[in-house]
Amino acid sequence: MTATDEDPSQGATIVESPVAIEARDGYRLGGALFARADLADPADAVVFNAGGGLSYLRYRHFLRHLAAAGFPVLAYDYRGVGRSRPARWRGFDAGIEDWSEFDQAGAIAALRARFPAARLATVSHSVGCMVAATAPDAPALHQMVFIAPHTAYWGDYLQPWRLPMALMWHGVMPVAARVFGYFPAARLGLGDDLPRRVALQWASRRTPDYRPGAAGGDRARESDALDRMARLSVPALAISIADDAFAPEIAVRRFLMGLPNAPVVRRVLGAHEGAAAIGHFGLFRRIHRRYWTIVSRFLGSNGVAHGFASSGASKRLPIRTPDAVRVERRSGAAPRRTDEG
Repeated sequence: MTATDEDPSQGATIVESPVAIEARDGYRLGGALFARADLADPADAVVFNAGGGLSYLRYRHFLRHLAAAGFPVLAYDYRGVGRSRPARWRGFDAGIEDWSEFDQAGAIAALRARFPAARLATVSHSVGCMVAATAPDAPALHQMVFIAPHTAYWGDYLQPWRLPMALMWHGVMPVAARVFGYFPAARLGLGDDLPRRVALQWASRRTPDYRPGAAGGDRARESDALDRMARLSVPALAISIADDAFAPEIAVRRFLMGLPNAPVVRRVLGAHEGAAAIGHFGLFRRIHRRYWTIVSRFLGSNGVAHGFASSGASKRLPIRTPDAVRVERRSGAAPRRTDEG
C-alpha cells in the first residue's frame, strides 16, 4: 500500500511506497521509497541506513523532510531487523558485514536502477555509519552523511552512563543472544530485535582497536570491510551531538580515524550553554527538525570541495586521535569543537 502525505514544512506531497529490495546475495529486504509526487527525475537521491537494531520506520518524519527537500530516500531494514526479520530465528545467521556487503549494496543498486541519472548519497545514523562506510559500492557515491557515528567501543560511552550501558550492551546482550539465538531488544524496550551474530559483534567491542573475527565472524571479510573504509575518499558530513551518550566526541573521532582519506566537514549540535537535550536518537524527533536542514543543505551542495565548508554552515575540524581527546578531558579542558549548533 502506498501512503501519501503532505509535508507541512514545505508544502510538498510526499509519497511513501513500500518496496522489496533484493540484497546482493538474494535475501529479500523490506523498505520504502519516500519521494515527492511532483519530482520524477531528481538530480540527487539518498539511501538511508538506520542505527543498529532500529527499523527505518522510526525515522519517517526525518525521511519525509529529505524527500520534501527534493531528495528521494530509499530506506530499508537490515536483514534480521524490522520488516526484514526472518520468519523464525532458528538457523538464521547475519553479521554486520552482511549488512554492509549485501544489504547496503543491494539498496544502492535498487536506488540506482530507480533513478539512473541521479547522483547518489547515503545518510546514516549510529552504527549504520559503519555499514555505509564499509560498503563495497561506497566509492561510487557522490556524498555521505554520518549522524552520531560510533564504533560501539564501550570505553567511549559518555559518563555517567558508561557503566550501565556497558553492562547492557557488553554483558546482558551477548548472554541473551546466545540463550535465545537472537537479542530480544523489543521485549526490553531497546529498539528492534537483533540477529545473534550482530549482537555478539557489538558486544565484542571491548578494546579501542578493531579485532576482526573476535565474535566468531569471518575474519577476512571483516578485515576487508575495514580496508574499504580506510580507502574511502567520498566527501562526507559528520554530525555529532554534545549530550550523546553512545557517540560523544571521542567516539565520533574514533570512527573518523577509520576514514583517513575522506574529506569530512563537522557539525556539533547542542554544545552551547543552555542547549536543549538531544541525545543519540532525539535529532530525528520533530521538535528538533530545525537541524534537519543541515543535512539537506549539504546534500544540495557539491560537497566539501565546492563551498559547503566555507558557506558558514560548517567548518573543517582537525581529526585528532581519541587519546588526544582523553588527555584534554583529564586536564579539565573541553574537547575543541567548531560551529556548534
